[in-house]
Amino acid sequence: MGSSKVRVGMIGYQFMGKAHSHAYRDLPFYFDKEVEPVMQAIAGRNEENVRQAAEKMGWNSYETDWRRLIERDDIDLIDIVTPNNTHEEIAVAAAEAGKHVICEKPLSLTVEQAERMAEAVERNKVVHMISHNYRFVPAVAYAKRLIEEGRLGEIYHMRATYLQDWIMDPAFPLVWRLSKEVSGTGALGDIGAHSIDLARFLVGDIAEVVSTMKTFIKERPAAEASGGLSGMGSKDKVGNVEVDDTSAFLAHFENGAVGVFEATRFAGGNRNGNRFEINGSKGSVRWDMENMNNLDVYFHDDETGLQGFRKIHCTEEEHPYAGAYWPAGHIIGYEHTFINLLAELMDGIKEGFSPSPNFVDGVKNQQILAAIVKSAETRQWITVGGR
Repeated sequence: MGSSKVRVGMIGYQFMGKAHSHAYRDLPFYFDKEVEPVMQAIAGRNEENVRQAAEKMGWNSYETDWRRLIERDDIDLIDIVTPNNTHEEIAVAAAEAGKHVICEKPLSLTVEQAERMAEAVERNKVVHMISHNYRFVPAVAYAKRLIEEGRLGEIYHMRATYLQDWIMDPAFPLVWRLSKEVSGTGALGDIGAHSIDLARFLVGDIAEVVSTMKTFIKERPAAEASGGLSGMGSKDKVGNVEVDDTSAFLAHFENGAVGVFEATRFAGGNRNGNRFEINGSKGSVRWDMENMNNLDVYFHDDETGLQGFRKIHCTEEEHPYAGAYWPAGHIIGYEHTFINLLAELMDGIKEGFSPSPNFVDGVKNQQILAAIVKSAETRQWITVGGR
């Protein structure tokens, strides 16, 4: 029996557009799903660029107006990979048109926007997800299983860092990820949001936070041509940097655990240092995205003399998602995290539910981001979700 099709319309086509396009193309190769994606159309403002992107990435057609894409009868799912300040308008319009929605993180600029997005998808009964792809690393999903099974006991600590260094040069231009109007925050919302989502996924909801945020380089060349991660700077125009270069915060989880978090784009030598360690009464786990197939595991009841972290290579059938790929020991990469995420989305569309992380998670994550910003401004502990 053949699979039914989900016709995808993607808005945006740069870094995340490439990652999502690759995942749609390869998903049927690795996963046998009763619902499979069809790369129906892509939308972008520059006709020449979007036409080239459609041809290169395998989309059947293109539009230069995202509204036209949403209006099309041959689109079932809208994929939003545009800058943060556009998410609300597009997602609400898609939901009102009865389209399923997947949106890049963070969900929006503010809690209020996120709540309106969540209300729209729930009211229109469409399937929705937010693209926190790191939940779908086999090693991370296996860590979640160990925690749920009680193998680590009562959780005491989570410490997480997300360290990058790509904007350390003062001559790097003011791309949209460094614009408060477009992105909302800097390192906090761009990469810290991933650590926050992993914390909620692995440990539980966060009750309160206290934070500090700092901008090291307060002026940069204006961007004359740019994407989110690269651009050409003006020789005679500068702009003010209004977002954080680094953000650090402490967290109290609702279950009593304590969290320590750091997100920075000024950690020289770290290209994508997404890492965490979780300590419990019976054991610990730690993970590093730059060695994403490995999970370090420690159990307190190992015999004296053999205690210590052991390295688990999470490429076996027992590890979530790994069985869809290669024989044990044959590693997968960053791009496969998106395939795994979209495989869950296809199941959700078939069964009529919204897999986690979805817009409900997006709202909760946005509440934590807002509390972190408020804490840095007031220099006080802030309750998550408070107004």
